[in-house]
Amino acid sequence: MQTGFKNATLLLAAIVTLSSCNFFKKKEEKSGVTGWNYNDKKTGGFTVAQPKDVKTGPGLVFVQGGTFTMGASQEDVMGDWNNIPKRVTVNSFFIDKTEVANVHYKEYIYWIENTFGDDDKYKQAIEDVKPDTLVWRSELAYNEPYVEYYFRHPSYNYYPVVGVNWKQAYDFCIWRTDRVNERALIDKGIINAKDYLKGGMNNVHEENFNTKSYLMGLYNPKTPATKKSPLKDPKGKPRSAKIDDGILYGDYRLPTEAEWEYAAYGYVLSNPQPKKSAKTRGEEVISNKQIFAWQNDGFDNLRSTRRGTFQGAFLANFKRGSGDNMGVAGGLNDNSAIPAPISSFFPNGFGVYNMSGNVSEWVADVYRPLTTLEGDDFNYFRGNEFKRAKKDSAGEYSKDSLGRVVYENEPDSLLKKRRNYQKSKVIDYLDGDSTLEGSTSIYNYGSTTLISDRSRVIKGGSWNDRPYWLSPGARRFLEEEQSSSTIGFRCAMTHFGAPEGTKANIKTGNFFPPRRAKK
Repeated sequence: MQTGFKNATLLLAAIVTLSSCNFFKKKEEKSGVTGWNYNDKKTGGFTVAQPKDVKTGPGLVFVQGGTFTMGASQEDVMGDWNNIPKRVTVNSFFIDKTEVANVHYKEYIYWIENTFGDDDKYKQAIEDVKPDTLVWRSELAYNEPYVEYYFRHPSYNYYPVVGVNWKQAYDFCIWRTDRVNERALIDKGIINAKDYLKGGMNNVHEENFNTKSYLMGLYNPKTPATKKSPLKDPKGKPRSAKIDDGILYGDYRLPTEAEWEYAAYGYVLSNPQPKKSAKTRGEEVISNKQIFAWQNDGFDNLRSTRRGTFQGAFLANFKRGSGDNMGVAGGLNDNSAIPAPISSFFPNGFGVYNMSGNVSEWVADVYRPLTTLEGDDFNYFRGNEFKRAKKDSAGEYSKDSLGRVVYENEPDSLLKKRRNYQKSKVIDYLDGDSTLEGSTSIYNYGSTTLISDRSRVIKGGSWNDRPYWLSPGARRFLEEEQSSSTIGFRCAMTHFGAPEGTKANIKTGNFFPPRRAKK
């Protein structure tokens, strides 16, 4: 016993000695191009944040990107010819596990009313965010109760919100980004929560928190950061967060059409993932083209084939045939006459619910029949307007009455020497722009077509659609200021970092051990 005690004492003494010699002192990270230390006050304090695990925002799931065939997966019985198959690649991203529900949208309205409701000048802005409940009305149907109750009654709290147009969905994403980032800054002590949340939110009107305003220095919380804030300037004083710090989340936004369609298929189930101990891994094993958002033991079906209680159950909320929205009493097929709760029915390979059925969903893209033929094969999207923060007469950036940074389209006169784009508004690039060489189509909305630059793509079938529209490849459109009882939405977020996952130790690319040159 004495010998063991002496050994332990000697070991402890050695540790103390080594510690006093700075043996365990963390080595300063040096610049590989200048040799100067990073994160060192003595050398200027240039801060370099270490890579961290990428945070998955509230409500989102990670979708590992890859290649897939975008477009029609079955016969074009509608004769639209608007979803010609094309192989594209989508980078990894996040998407909502479920559709945005009534309770989530009511939280949004509640915040808007509390932030702007005491000033009459915001009266119209408050009205503009509310969903149009009159979408339930029909000349030859008794749907009037849904006008009053579907959005408001607690029974429908977790049913997908409908009656929301594209613009409202777009603004909801901005609000959600701001609330999530505001919470992140409070949790880190960068914004002092002691007085900030006392008696409710005290930053109202144009002084409410907005992520872009905060990053540009146009937002100043009424309560300063605490001394416990992990962010310090070179003088040791608390500072604001920057994108470089890795604390703020990315922007919530509507998914692109390519992202939505890719996420709907959930192809991860068809690609065997490599095991750490295995010598082999899955290599581009894509199953036969699925028709719907799930793969059921290799067979694409509308009913579950799993034996037991699930056998024969409908996998989505849709309209089986004329006059058949839910089946016969005592044996309801999808058990839902109208939209069903957002977490009902069968999730796909990514764990995402209701990508086929329940409600159709807005995506970010402007609609064109043949976009995929001209569009890029990486992160395909139509709808870009390249903007910059606008300066006022004094040369300063400014906010609007809602507290958001004022943006303007980049002047085309400044883009003439660019090689990658020459116009800031490129919604109708090569398709509808008669002034640009190469355009093959001209759209005369209201006269020869219903397509315009305000036409937005909607994806996925709804509770009132036949099975044809349940295919992720199917696509329709509606004007961005219109809404419907069959259309809802979900949000997405760009993933930053290695496409394989969200861990900080995952690297991009393949790495091989160095080999010694032969002598």
